[in-house]
Amino acid sequence: MTAADGEDLAEEVGEPLWTDAHAPALSEVPQGDARDRLERAIDEPMNLVVHGPPGCGKTAAVRAMAREAHADPDNDFLVVNVADFFERTKTEIRNDPRFASFLQGRSSMPKREMINRVLKESASYASVSGDYKTLLLDNAEAIREDFQQALRRVMERYHSNTRFVIATRQPTKLIPPIRSRCFPVPMRAPTTAEVVTVLERVAEHEGVAYNDDGVEYVAGYADGDLRKALLAAQTVAGRGDAVTMEATHEVLGEVGSEDRVEELLAAAERDELGEARSTINDLLYDEGFEGDELLTAVLRVARRRYTDDRLLALYERAGEVDLAMTEGTADRVHLLDLVGVLAAD
Repeated sequence: MTAADGEDLAEEVGEPLWTDAHAPALSEVPQGDARDRLERAIDEPMNLVVHGPPGCGKTAAVRAMAREAHADPDNDFLVVNVADFFERTKTEIRNDPRFASFLQGRSSMPKREMINRVLKESASYASVSGDYKTLLLDNAEAIREDFQQALRRVMERYHSNTRFVIATRQPTKLIPPIRSRCFPVPMRAPTTAEVVTVLERVAEHEGVAYNDDGVEYVAGYADGDLRKALLAAQTVAGRGDAVTMEATHEVLGEVGSEDRVEELLAAAERDELGEARSTINDLLYDEGFEGDELLTAVLRVARRRYTDDRLLALYERAGEVDLAMTEGTADRVHLLDLVGVLAAD
């Protein structure tokens, strides 16, 4: 099950997503250093770069900070998801009700100028309830360098009334002039114990029955992605009424998939790369795994299967494979290259 599956289920049953319904207060952000830095930014407004892996709670933490920083966060906290621009056509951007008012009468405007105008207009308005407003640029790893130069100029021009927060998985992709204008707030992936604590709290609030094995399984399935864990738990609860080991197995389908991953590793050990390639194709195209999800599943099974140099070899190659999949599209080729180190061994 992917995060999108969890969102589809919530829409299907007419319930709000648990990720939204149980958004944490700033005091509930489990990472002490990040929480302290965000609390400081309430009293001393500053530009921030909040960075960390997917699902670690970056956006939720910034939203929690904004709710405490602004008396009227509905008007003084603005979110621009970079993917809303760079992964959409000009027509889609122009027809988006959030941006339409900024772009009226500008049908011939190039996409870069459309993005620039939306950003400048969003930053220029005065705060409704205080001295400044907060503008969050989410998923900022997708920002091209030419747009970053424009962003830098907007940050310089409107620094007196707008605090800019940039959330990203890859802060090194930001140009130095932007990084130098922002205070860094690093966030790590939550531990399994932290994810379990959140799942138990949410299940109790929702009145959903659970047992230790069930929530621990969901936490392991999410592999440090708290958003994925909450959506998975909501899916299990929506279809099985309780978050138990039996229900998670049935709904998430992980047991059968992990058996296939075991088969994949065994085939690679035997140097039967044709069979390994076939299993990877099945998992990607028939089982519906994304490349990064299958990479995570391979490493999870490998941790149980190996205690020798083969595990180290897989992890060393996994970093290269993860980067290659981020920059390219041939996931199955890169994943075969990963398990190929077992045959070489």
